[in-house]
Amino acid sequence: MSNSLESLTREICAFRDARDWRQFHNPKELAVAITAEAGELLQHFVWQSPGQSEQRVADRKPELESEMADVAILLFEMADNCGINLAEAIRAKLARNEERYPVDKAKGSNKKYNEL
Repeated sequence: MSNSLESLTREICAFRDARDWRQFHNPKELAVAITAEAGELLQHFVWQSPGQSEQRVADRKPELESEMADVAILLFEMADNCGINLAEAIRAKLARNEERYPVDKAKGSNKKYNEL
């Protein structure tokens, strides 16, 4: 997984660098852009019931893929620019969540870890 994330990050950065955009991609601007793109993803589901949102996924999968890719591209680039190994960060977070949400307490529950 790590190699795939690293390879993808290199492709993203190569795209950015070919256009000389690194100068515009400081951590704050990338965080703002991630939020804006996440908002565009969310817009597909505003005022949708759970059933409608499932249907929206089926009906608009290409648009959703594009919005998700926008968020991921910016996130991968931000991690790289900040010197964060995203694969390691994800694994560390999953390990913390394993402790916070043990299967025997969290299975089938939507409670937050401090309410289990």
